[in-house]
Amino acid sequence: MPRASRHDAWQAGDSYDAYMGRWSRQIALRFVDWLHAADRLEWLEVGCGTGALSAAILARCDPKSVVSIDPSGGFLAKARANVRDARVEFRPGSAEALDIETASKDLVVSGLVLNFVPDRDRALAEMKRVARPGGTVAFYVWDYPGRGVEFMRAFWTAATALDPNAADLTEDRRFPFCTPDGLTALAREAGLVSVACERIEAPTVFKDFEDYWHPFTLGTGPAPGYCMSLDPAVRQRLKERLDDSLPRNEDGSIHLKARAWAVKGGVA
Repeated sequence: MPRASRHDAWQAGDSYDAYMGRWSRQIALRFVDWLHAADRLEWLEVGCGTGALSAAILARCDPKSVVSIDPSGGFLAKARANVRDARVEFRPGSAEALDIETASKDLVVSGLVLNFVPDRDRALAEMKRVARPGGTVAFYVWDYPGRGVEFMRAFWTAATALDPNAADLTEDRRFPFCTPDGLTALAREAGLVSVACERIEAPTVFKDFEDYWHPFTLGTGPAPGYCMSLDPAVRQRLKERLDDSLPRNEDGSIHLKARAWAVKGGVA
């Protein structure tokens, strides 16, 4: 497996929730609000993970139905546990080959997934195929090139100071297209019309350093996977370097922020 992707282990739903899920839930709510979707529409979510976006759709809208797919059995199990609503159905499936009828959904959405799909063009073509004429295709990804996920950037800054080879694993290097220009270009190349892009931000507040560090020891995701691949002594040095470098409030809490780019386009 290529070194740049060998730590992308996305099976453990509980570990993902501790690492990224608690922050992706905040972003998902802001994304759904930005869509201004009408009620009683039929939705498809591509790459549901542990259910953050599914829950946001149900909380902010009154959908007729939501079909949420993901290739990870572990994530689907966690999503079903997290989101218990008769309007949503969680199914196994691939973004690049959607087992969904053509022109059958009003909104086709994806959250924090597109950068991990090997064939992004194919995935967007499939999303557009499934949307009805007059419908919407929309997605969002973290602002990796702009170092928008500050807690992740702090980790990689400390890691690369100890191991320069870790730079090959950083998301800004792996996903350089995750910019407003790069993402809107993907949407337009997919044939979407009236494409719009929006910045979405949310605070990421850790109650103390242990709250920050513990998710990196769970192994789910590129940074935690890298962390747990280290020799224990090297991992301890990384922990100490982070402990010394992160900003603290008087109560010991660590206040950072996370930024994503959201894109939406219409289907003619």
